[in-house]
Amino acid sequence: MEIKFDKTVEILFELKVADVMKRDIISVGPDDMMSDLKTTLQKHRISGVPVVKEDTLVGVISIEDLIRWLSDGGSNKRIGDVMSKEPKCLYADQPLIHAVKKFDQFGYGRFPVLDRESGKLVGIITRGAIIDGTLKKLEKEYKEEEIRQYRASHFFTDILADKKKVNLEFTILGKDFDNAGRASTTMKKNLKRLGIRPDIIQRIAIASYEAEMNVVIYTDGGTMRFDITEDKIVLIVTDKGPGIEDIEKAMQPGFTTSESWVKELGFGAGMGLPNIQRCSDTMNLQSEVGVGTTLTVEIFLGESDETK
Repeated sequence: MEIKFDKTVEILFELKVADVMKRDIISVGPDDMMSDLKTTLQKHRISGVPVVKEDTLVGVISIEDLIRWLSDGGSNKRIGDVMSKEPKCLYADQPLIHAVKKFDQFGYGRFPVLDRESGKLVGIITRGAIIDGTLKKLEKEYKEEEIRQYRASHFFTDILADKKKVNLEFTILGKDFDNAGRASTTMKKNLKRLGIRPDIIQRIAIASYEAEMNVVIYTDGGTMRFDITEDKIVLIVTDKGPGIEDIEKAMQPGFTTSESWVKELGFGAGMGLPNIQRCSDTMNLQSEVGVGTTLTVEIFLGESDETK
């Protein structure tokens, strides 16, 4: 089963086998006769069934087994004498991607599905069930995405007020490199949900990431606030750090006061403030030695160059 789309792969990891399996199980017993199997398969238009005894799976029997039995003369045999014992199974709580891999590995037409705790047969999964379940999930997510995008694009339009503003604030911890960039990444997702243009999101993402890293590297911590209106996004980053002695020098590309251990981590190249300035429509940097620094960046939500 070929996987072509990243979204499809994502869904195959999200969905469980239980989400797509067939629960109305057609089964036979090991003491049923092979002569009755053909009727069962024809009646339900299936090519195989699980063999169950007292709610416990004991084997599977397929149309191939029926054909071999007929070729051998069709003697009066029990299904239990012909069935494949110890069949390959899947569990209801497994990610659907595991089922896809098993179909590719063994080439079977179906797998019995068991409850992991009880070991009881709870369903049957086929290739068709996987395709149908995945398509339904895709359709549902695309519809939800359309609704979300509509709501996001009409967020400010649908709200009645003299002034409309969204304020989002994040706390940044100094020297916390494990979580460095978390605020910027989260904000990028929020801006997508608000329907902000991709080119604006990219500029905000770069500016906020560089600012966040400066707080992590050089200070004991601070805050990052985003003020979003119909016209612009204002990024305000404050810290209680050592301050900047010479702002003009700090704005020069390549200038850095980073210690060697910071550079060894791959940070502190002296391009943070210049990158922020390139992404900004306006930028203001206020700093007092021994007190802290406040960075204010404005990015306007006008038309992009491509639409002018």
